[in-house]
Amino acid sequence: MKATSSKAVEVNLDLAETLFGQLDRATRRGRGIVRDSYGAGEQAAHDIVRAAAEGIGLEISVDAIGNLTMMLPGKDRRAPRILIGSHLDSVPQGGNFDGAAGVVAGLCALAALRQSGFVPAYDIGVMAIRAEESSWFDVSYLGSAGAFGLLDPQCLSVRRSDNGRTLEETLLERGFDPTAIGQRRRLLEPDQIRAYLELHIEQGPRLMAEGIPAAVVTGIRGCKRFRNARCLGQYGHSGAQPRTLRQDAVAATVAFLHHMEGVWLRAEEQGADLLLTTGELYTDSAAHAPSKVAGETRFVLDLRSVSEDVMETVAAEARRAAEQFGTQYRVSFDLGAATDSPPAMMDARLRGCLLGLLNEPLEMPSGAGHDAAVFAELGIPSAMIFVRNDHGSHNPEEAMALEDFGVGTRALIGLLQRFPL
Repeated sequence: MKATSSKAVEVNLDLAETLFGQLDRATRRGRGIVRDSYGAGEQAAHDIVRAAAEGIGLEISVDAIGNLTMMLPGKDRRAPRILIGSHLDSVPQGGNFDGAAGVVAGLCALAALRQSGFVPAYDIGVMAIRAEESSWFDVSYLGSAGAFGLLDPQCLSVRRSDNGRTLEETLLERGFDPTAIGQRRRLLEPDQIRAYLELHIEQGPRLMAEGIPAAVVTGIRGCKRFRNARCLGQYGHSGAQPRTLRQDAVAATVAFLHHMEGVWLRAEEQGADLLLTTGELYTDSAAHAPSKVAGETRFVLDLRSVSEDVMETVAAEARRAAEQFGTQYRVSFDLGAATDSPPAMMDARLRGCLLGLLNEPLEMPSGAGHDAAVFAELGIPSAMIFVRNDHGSHNPEEAMALEDFGVGTRALIGLLQRFPL
């Protein structure tokens, strides 16, 4: 990968600070940020970045479902383009940087390249993608999947979590065209995208712990989730039933989950990428009591990995262990059907180039989903940069330093200068 026209181009952090300040003031509601998908908050954010893009001199377009693209023209306008993208919506009472950092980084990169006189070989666009957060409409990757015609048209009847309006009604109210989703119409063609690049705050603590400002993402973990797992035993009196005759759903569930913790530990020892989480675990509040042996539990088992094989292997072990502990504790487990989202690996060549542009090269997987997964699954070479961020994400305390943002954005600019790879 030989650099071409790769003279140093400095990031205008004043522009970034201005945009983050405008986004904060326009969409902060109480302690947190509210940029509701297809609502007033997300639209305010789109208006802010669009105005900035017009000031930079970028070409503006908005597709049928509201995705905003801000384009720096290249020498060959017909050639496949590069897209830098992320989302501008937030979870309720979220933080100012989740999603928005990627769009702002793209604008800062194109502003810097334009000011330096750099003319790319082909178009480079910044895509502000709609509705990545599924907390408003329970639809994954609504904006990006919708742009590629991948959504089930039935999602148009999904209702917004706070006001009950359907997605179709909401799109019409915003002046967009729901028939694009209803007809599975492609608004983007994969073969017209040379690469997709996304900068995002890290949503966990690793970069803070290691004292490193930015990292390259290896891949986006897939998820296999048993959402409706149950253990059924028999209720009994806590003082009258000996252990050997009990059908204790709580004891059986604890033993099962402890076993799965051991599976996780052994996988880590073998170098496998795996995370296991039980985010919900409860007994029936209408039937449980301090003096009763519990006859039922309900829980969720969430498996994540960058390896589909690892997820399948661990899911099979969960089913086997459920049988084992069911017999041992005289109960029955029903893990139910698993919902799946496949892992998405980032492009090895793009990753290698980005690693060479960081002073402290580090690679790490992403445990959360991102629009990059949609692009990668379609075979579009994709890459992600994580920027250090304190206090996690999806909360008002998100804290990304502008200096760290600058490190990630400089790497993004360096990669853009090196195309074609």
